[in-house]
Amino acid sequence: MNGNLSLLDAFYNTKYQVSGNSRRNIQVLKDAIMDVDGNMESDIYGGGKLIEDFEAKIARLLGKPSAVFFPSGTMAQQIALRIWCDRQGIHKVAYHPLSHLEIHEQGGLKELHRIESVLIADKDRTIRLEDVLRMKDDVACLLLELPQREIGGQLPPYEELEAISAHCRSKGIKLHLDGARLFEVLPYYGKSASEICSLFDSVYVSFYKGLGGIAGAILAGEQDFTTLSKVWKRRHGGDLISLYPYILSADQAFDLRLARMEQYYRDAVELAELFNACHSIATKPLVPVSNMFHVHAEAPKEKLEAALSALCEETGIGLTAWVSAVGDTASYFEVSIGDRYAAIPKEELKRAFLALDAKMKSIS
Repeated sequence: MNGNLSLLDAFYNTKYQVSGNSRRNIQVLKDAIMDVDGNMESDIYGGGKLIEDFEAKIARLLGKPSAVFFPSGTMAQQIALRIWCDRQGIHKVAYHPLSHLEIHEQGGLKELHRIESVLIADKDRTIRLEDVLRMKDDVACLLLELPQREIGGQLPPYEELEAISAHCRSKGIKLHLDGARLFEVLPYYGKSASEICSLFDSVYVSFYKGLGGIAGAILAGEQDFTTLSKVWKRRHGGDLISLYPYILSADQAFDLRLARMEQYYRDAVELAELFNACHSIATKPLVPVSNMFHVHAEAPKEKLEAALSALCEETGIGLTAWVSAVGDTASYFEVSIGDRYAAIPKEELKRAFLALDAKMKSIS
């Protein structure tokens, strides 16, 4: 390898990578359609056996009467919140300051739906019951993200979720689950998806994150809610003439990886221990509660990138492709465990972390 490679190039030139399931390429689709009958009818504008069977399958798993397949979670969640706001006659929703809707959607909720966000809780922790009790604004809906990605995939205690759910129901506040990574938290909570979803009025799940599908999402809830969501899906331009590449990929990835979430979680705990043994490095959370966590380093972004790039070239093991700055003297990156991790020989992994420890000592 070339010693001048960027971290991104160095990462993808390694033999082993700790994060993810597979590269984002057409092999994902080829795998999904390998055993599909070529005479099967595709979905058409949101209807047909292919899409309806998949929606029913996921609705059963989530313990909800009905579900709708969407091309994106961004579309699904904005629509869910719009429905709740219209029904409640209150165009305000509450969520975490680092929610995807607040920091990654270019103000879509406000610009497209004229919905005002009420930000609750501190940025560095999850929403607690006390935050909900202290809300001064009347809101139509409270959104909870499980796990809270932007703070390392942290989770509230399950008892806290139950208390928040009970309070919202007593006050007539709808509770929506941003469950983009819902399946990844089931091992930690020791609960089924339907048990967790029973606490919520509506639920969104993703099929491309931990599951590794191409794209796509499900929005689930009561029948009248999902029926109206289909109207909004059409208004948003989400009723493509066919979505079968996403549905087939989502179904295949779901069947393949749902049962692996327990192992991904255990692998994440193991890997975090290796990171935390390195000089000037700490994971957040210290002990992961899902298959993903953040790695924080007391080193400037440029120096950490250089160290990780060199590590890729020296060991053939890639720890991350991207690093983000936290001021001038610290940085962090995200790790999300999938199928790749199990392929790394343990002895080679340990040697890589000994090398990382040495590099971090040289930086400081």
